[in-house]
Amino acid sequence: MKTTDAVQAFVALGQESRLNVFRLIIQKGDVGLTPTQINELLGIPNATLSFHLKELLNADLISVERQSRNLIYRPNAATVDALMRFLMDNCCGGKSCMPIQLMEKATMTPYNILFLCTHNSARSILGEAIASTQTHGKFIGYSAGSTPGNNVSPFAIELAREMRYPVEKLRSKSWDEYAMPDAPQMDFIITVCDSAAGEVCPIWPGKPASAHWSFPDPSQVQGSDEDKRRAFREVMYGLKRRIEILAALPFEKLDALTIQQELKKLANI
Repeated sequence: MKTTDAVQAFVALGQESRLNVFRLIIQKGDVGLTPTQINELLGIPNATLSFHLKELLNADLISVERQSRNLIYRPNAATVDALMRFLMDNCCGGKSCMPIQLMEKATMTPYNILFLCTHNSARSILGEAIASTQTHGKFIGYSAGSTPGNNVSPFAIELAREMRYPVEKLRSKSWDEYAMPDAPQMDFIITVCDSAAGEVCPIWPGKPASAHWSFPDPSQVQGSDEDKRRAFREVMYGLKRRIEILAALPFEKLDALTIQQELKKLANI
């Protein structure tokens, strides 16, 4: 990357709201975001948001694609990678610095997080997909239910597909599967519906941190398909916000009690 290109990128990122827009687009990755979705998450006025997006486009930090009537904004991975290499080329004699090595080590082994609800067809499915795709590899998401249903909600599948989560992995299943000796050992257990939170859970191997994050059941919403999609998307945004905050915690520096407390605090976000 040329110095002039790097300067242009840094200038584009040198405004707080614009930096927040860029971070949000980075977090979404290849799935991308529409201006409406960015506005819903950040509350930036449309005219201001258009200006910020234009500046990021001019710096080649993001790209845009039209899909039907929507504009989808995604990070320009090549420019972001070149910018990082520009910063690191002369650092530590051209070798990776210790903080980067530690970060790479920390991300080598992801944490397992299990989302539970009664039927394992909607909210817990969204939790599985979000944790697996929106945390830069820090989590592997799983989901299950106390009395699993026959099918996963098509609206949950639709959103999982948007996040590019392999929808063939999605099925309603009993939480007993994850209490078996050969099951993946969970680091976190999150109940997302009130009825499941009140039931007696299996004994989880490894004593994972646990909490209850209450969300209304979007599958109970009456009305048009658009009304139902809106309800599912609202749950998705709420889960995503909490999961992202959780993923940002420095687990390697926290003891088990502190992690448990932080997990429960997120119920009130």
